[in-house]
Amino acid sequence: MEIIIFLLISYLLLSVSLYFLFPKAGEAGWKGLIPGYNFAVWARLVGRSPHYAWWMLFPIVNLFIYAYLCIEMVRSFKKYSFLHSFMAVVYAPAFFFYLAFSKNETYDGPTLVKEREYQAEIQEAREKKNTRQFQKLVAANPYKKSAVREWTEAIIFAIFAAAFIRMFLIEAYVIPTSSMEGSLIVGDFLFVSKAHYGIRTPKTILMVPLLHNRIPILNRESYIAKPDLPFTRLPALEKIDRNDPVVFNYPEGDSVYVTPGRTFSVYDVRRNPDFLALIPKQYPLTVRPLDKKDHYIKRCVAISGDTIQVIDRQLYVNGKPAENPKYIQFTYQVSLPGNINTSKFEDWGISREDMRAQGPGYMILVLSEDQKQKVQSLDPGIKITPYDVSQATPNPHNLFPYDREHFPDWTVDNYGPVFIPKKGQTISLNAANLAMFRRAIEVYEGNKVEVDNGVIKINGQAADSYTFKMNYYWMMGDNRHNSEDSRVWGFVPEDHVVGKPLFIWLSAKDGKLSNGIRWNRMFHSASKI
Repeated sequence: MEIIIFLLISYLLLSVSLYFLFPKAGEAGWKGLIPGYNFAVWARLVGRSPHYAWWMLFPIVNLFIYAYLCIEMVRSFKKYSFLHSFMAVVYAPAFFFYLAFSKNETYDGPTLVKEREYQAEIQEAREKKNTRQFQKLVAANPYKKSAVREWTEAIIFAIFAAAFIRMFLIEAYVIPTSSMEGSLIVGDFLFVSKAHYGIRTPKTILMVPLLHNRIPILNRESYIAKPDLPFTRLPALEKIDRNDPVVFNYPEGDSVYVTPGRTFSVYDVRRNPDFLALIPKQYPLTVRPLDKKDHYIKRCVAISGDTIQVIDRQLYVNGKPAENPKYIQFTYQVSLPGNINTSKFEDWGISREDMRAQGPGYMILVLSEDQKQKVQSLDPGIKITPYDVSQATPNPHNLFPYDREHFPDWTVDNYGPVFIPKKGQTISLNAANLAMFRRAIEVYEGNKVEVDNGVIKINGQAADSYTFKMNYYWMMGDNRHNSEDSRVWGFVPEDHVVGKPLFIWLSAKDGKLSNGIRWNRMFHSASKI
């Protein structure tokens, strides 16, 4: 709401500035106050067709059209320098008020027409071989730009355009881990649409263009958190469906330790104090705003209002077995009768990360059903059995909602049931389920939650129920035994949803171009995996 108010106030100031500026150009001031018509008049005053104003109706494009009109308006008042153009784009109403009330500033005519006429004079002098007149015109040319300025403006425009496309429409993303392996593998580079699930306005406004949250080499955050804008999302082109792959901001990524090896959230450390030994002192705790949290990609296995449960590795949604992804993976113990040839593992999509352990006569592998059959085909004496992942996990019960008193036996393979909150839906609150919903109520929806002598209080008032303000989603990796997903950090709020993966535009082996390119994955759809 705040950003809408800011835009409305800015538009009103712009309209009022045009009301005072138009009379200097021979137009009635009231024309500057009529929405739409004021842009048509503005376009004509700078030398464009009034129909040019129709472009202002097209989102994103209108930002560039607006910038052009601002620059051309101040040039129509003989303000030709780079600084003048910059000031006009940064905040046109302020500059327009100055032009309107300054007695020394006058309207010179439509700058685009004047510039064409001036160029025609230069061309005519050249054709007539009037050297003196030609040199005089070139030397006095107010529209001429130096080579440095031409390059500067071109670079700024390119960065500006790329940054806006990345911010609002499409962003490149790389798969860093094997949590979606089988469907998406380490080294896949994706294009992600930010429009499908609704364009988010940026919260952080001061940042290094084209970087998400970190400056390479310097190893510092690439933005300044304040000032910021409130969250706003434009209407979506489509809703999130079950089994859609989704890119989102890491829900627990608000406070993190960023180390060369990996990023630890403060919640990871609180649940696993031993992690502190892995974090060098030179890597302090970093607090991040919503839009600068790390990007994750998982499969949305359940939407708001659903109830999920995992029973013996099989996911159930609303009491029915969920449709498993084609390349769903689990961990297996492979008993070997002798040495086997593993040279085909890479061709079968079994990466180094999938080889969890190895010893005399056995291997622990992460496999899809297809990969399992291929490994079995290497030798009839091979035995492949499900592996109990709790054997390799120091604390197999360290799962969301971290309440062993009320959820004592949950593991990654036998988990739930969990209700996924839905906007507008009211739930009962009690000691048995508070841990499940507390972070959503307190952190994601901005309430103060406390328990006083057994009484749950929300914002200081006793509460035995709560009505959710947002929709939530349940995300899981296709690699079910090697994925930090909702079983670890819980619900994904709708305001954390970034976008929909479109297609793989590049795939590098093990995430490094030096290892080669997987040509067979190029331009494969990533939205239908």
